[in-house]
Amino acid sequence: MSVLGETSIERFLSDYWQKKPLIIRNAFPGIESPVSVDELAGLACEEAVESRLVFETENDQPWQLHNGPFEESYLRSLPDRDWTLLVQGLDHWVPEAAELLEHFRFVPNWRLDDIMASFAPVGGSVGPHFDRYDVFLLQTIGQRRWKIGGVHDNTSPRVEGTPLHILADFETQEEAVLNPGDMLYLPPGVAHWGIAEDDCMTLSIGFRTPSHADVVTGVADSVADSPALDRQLEDPAPALQDNPGRISDSQIKELQSILEKALQNPDAIASWFGQAMTEPGHEGIVEPPEDPMDATTLQELVAEGNPLVWNEGSRFSFYDLPDDGGRLLFVDGQRFRLTGNATGIAAVLCAGRHPDMGALTDYMREPALADLVVSLVNQGSLYPEDDEGEEDDGA
Repeated sequence: MSVLGETSIERFLSDYWQKKPLIIRNAFPGIESPVSVDELAGLACEEAVESRLVFETENDQPWQLHNGPFEESYLRSLPDRDWTLLVQGLDHWVPEAAELLEHFRFVPNWRLDDIMASFAPVGGSVGPHFDRYDVFLLQTIGQRRWKIGGVHDNTSPRVEGTPLHILADFETQEEAVLNPGDMLYLPPGVAHWGIAEDDCMTLSIGFRTPSHADVVTGVADSVADSPALDRQLEDPAPALQDNPGRISDSQIKELQSILEKALQNPDAIASWFGQAMTEPGHEGIVEPPEDPMDATTLQELVAEGNPLVWNEGSRFSFYDLPDDGGRLLFVDGQRFRLTGNATGIAAVLCAGRHPDMGALTDYMREPALADLVVSLVNQGSLYPEDDEGEEDDGA
């Protein structure tokens, strides 16, 4: 059984993913929240953590937003109902939350973004809204009532007088109360409104969705420094025109040709995409260790039974270049080109947060690949765990 309950992964991907909502009862049987309410409040007081407070009404204004960090005394003074505390990137700060993401790797690594924690007392909510990305809403504490509406977009009317994108015309089409362990999947654009029935916590597992504009500008910026483009625009077919103000069709076709040639390079496109999609979502999460490691030290640690694990904020992906051109490995915005038998290490590193150490050790017998793993450790993307699953003091 997967976290999708009785729905197979194949059916979910074909019938629900980016198509329609799905309520999954008991997706995580007997779940224990990876973070307590007090711990979540403590994170909201930290400067490095992105946190927000949403009040349904404040000073007669609807849906008001406050950004953290917050003072502990302020959080303790909050009223008994009708507010919500949000903490972004919970998986970056809490290893137990990062482990939850392993259950969602039936979609590509590059799509997984992060986990947002939402705590609310009775009546707490962030209002009716829609997201532009896929999301799983996992209940970990208490109960939340979800009202699900239709599909909306940026033209949908919004409530005035609030910095939040609250839908003015929300109509409930389906309703359900989620208990701890239950989960709701929502595709992009589907309106929803979650209201706390009691003190409750919900984890939002979000996914990345670059826009078409992001793709075009990203690839264009990436290829702009290519030496092949370091030339001036030419006039391939000069001819006398009826008016000097006219831009000729031949000139536009020449521009199209330049763009097509520049943007039809799979290597360049894959390089931009892989680096952009694995770029850490928050600064200060993937940081080099205090003491850099060498290959001998790392191999000794691994031989002593200390497995390597992804940094909680790291992202790993790879791409096979056409015509057996090798494999590109992307880790936290960095690109590594692999060829020949070395390509297999990318699949081992990218399969999940806990790489297969037997397979990885075999690859690390090759000095160049041992150096690759060392570089990933020294950039903070991997760290060695001790026998009890805790981070090694040297990482």
